[in-house]
Amino acid sequence: MPRFAANLSMLYNEHTFLDRFAAAAADGFRGVEYLFPYDFAAADIAQRLQDHGLQQVLFNAPPGDWAAGERGLACLPGREAEFRAGFAQALDYAQALNCPRIHVMAGLTPTGAERAALQATYEANLAWAADMAGTAGRDVLIEPINTRDIPGFFLNRQDEADRVVQAIGLPNLKVQFDLYHCQIVEGDVAMKIRQYLPTGRVGHFQIAGVPMRHEPDLGELNHPYLFGVIDEVSAACGWEGWVGCEYRPARGAVSGGTSAGLEWLQRSGFAPVDGQGHPH
Repeated sequence: MPRFAANLSMLYNEHTFLDRFAAAAADGFRGVEYLFPYDFAAADIAQRLQDHGLQQVLFNAPPGDWAAGERGLACLPGREAEFRAGFAQALDYAQALNCPRIHVMAGLTPTGAERAALQATYEANLAWAADMAGTAGRDVLIEPINTRDIPGFFLNRQDEADRVVQAIGLPNLKVQFDLYHCQIVEGDVAMKIRQYLPTGRVGHFQIAGVPMRHEPDLGELNHPYLFGVIDEVSAACGWEGWVGCEYRPARGAVSGGTSAGLEWLQRSGFAPVDGQGHPH
């Protein structure tokens, strides 16, 4: 069974952010991810991780002005200095939180922009970030995102992301493979897991039900089958990453919060643990 990490930007929203760590640990999660840590002191987050026996597995580099609709800076010519400053901040947090992976969002395609210029900026920024992260022992991840959720997002397909990683050629630059986005954009998810996971260029998975981004057992994807594919391929190629649960709880929104909607996780063979890390 894959190792599941709770996405604290989407799960446990019935709690304040810093209290979500305890809630995730109480449900048996041993890893957490989220969008951004920068509204909180790294020391405060690190204390929550330590208190609850959690590993920080992923967060995003600063995306520009999120409130104004920006969704990353990496592909935007003229924003290189801001990108580098933000990534340096992300590296500081990664060090403090012992987080091995930083996701760099590509950004939105500006109206009328030449894609070749955006691609060149994107690859140059990623090469710089991966080089910086490599000296700190961190991976940089890029994620194809569907244009229904984020219209105009620059990177949309698994083959595009894989080509970028190959073109740059640094071993710590990898793809964040979100099964939800992949199903919406191109489908054939199981075969894409089989195609890309053995290459060593996949650093992380994320999941959600399609099409509504609720619990993974709500919608058109057969997640138990896909978890089996991940297990099978991982065993063959030695992959030991995480699967981030990045969905909006539907059952929990009605009654009982996020925990009320975790039946899918228990059916997958997930074993909750107590506060001392022992299986129930």
